[in-house]
Amino acid sequence: MSSQASGGKLNSAPLFTALSYAIVTIIALVCLIPFIVLLAGAFSSESAVLKDGYWFWPHDFSIEAFKFIFQYPGDVLSAYRVSILVTVIGTSISLFISTMAAYVLGRKELVHRNKLSFFLFFTTLFNGGLAPYYIWLSRNLHLTNTYSVLILGPMFNVMYILILRSFIKSSVPEPLIESARIDGAGELRIFLQMIIPLSKPALASIGVFTALTYWNDWWTAMMFTTKDSLIPLQYLLYKMLSSINLSAAMSQHVANLNAPKETFKLAMTVIATGPILLIFPFVQKYFVTGVTIGAVKG
Repeated sequence: MSSQASGGKLNSAPLFTALSYAIVTIIALVCLIPFIVLLAGAFSSESAVLKDGYWFWPHDFSIEAFKFIFQYPGDVLSAYRVSILVTVIGTSISLFISTMAAYVLGRKELVHRNKLSFFLFFTTLFNGGLAPYYIWLSRNLHLTNTYSVLILGPMFNVMYILILRSFIKSSVPEPLIESARIDGAGELRIFLQMIIPLSKPALASIGVFTALTYWNDWWTAMMFTTKDSLIPLQYLLYKMLSSINLSAAMSQHVANLNAPKETFKLAMTVIATGPILLIFPFVQKYFVTGVTIGAVKG
């Protein structure tokens, strides 16, 4: 009986593996198909999209939408430069300060750590509103038309700090920190040489979301910048799309000129998501580990 039971378990393993791979493959295809349709539409002509809709391969292959976006290549390259600069600097500073705050809030010797944690969490439930936020950044801090407002605006997310605090408390053994103190290491050295290296999975996963926030941010630029040299990619594409829609609403001749209204949206999405798709594979192994934070409590 025991041999038959063990044999049954062994026989079920390949079936379970095959079923798991099949389910994962289906889910992957479901996630990939919309992007394939997106690419096909971006490389189709405007008339073909309006007539035949979207499909899995280009209808009447055309790059007019991309030509329209890059009709002023200097503006697009400048917007790329601003977006990359703001994303890299903002993500790096945000991760460093957030991790430092998370480490401090997790230390038992910090007397008012619970009050400080509640103070941070309270800001996720209530805020002062848009008007005080705008007045504070523009009139009090004088950050209008500066790189600082693009970096500081979306910098902090309280939930990320709380997640990092939980990760550090559960993944960094307290005896390891105590032994470092006995050896003469100060808090800054412990943080830089122990906490940050041991927190790479969490930093990678949260870093992806933080970078996406910076990369997709157009609202901050719209509110606080008027200089063309400070326009990020997303805001530039938003302005282009707004001009197309405005022209289509005001002129009856836009359709005859074959302005790439629909294909422009698809090409805009391809250009905006391209750099993120190139970066994601390099942090995927850390991201997979980081998203399981809190799944197992030891």
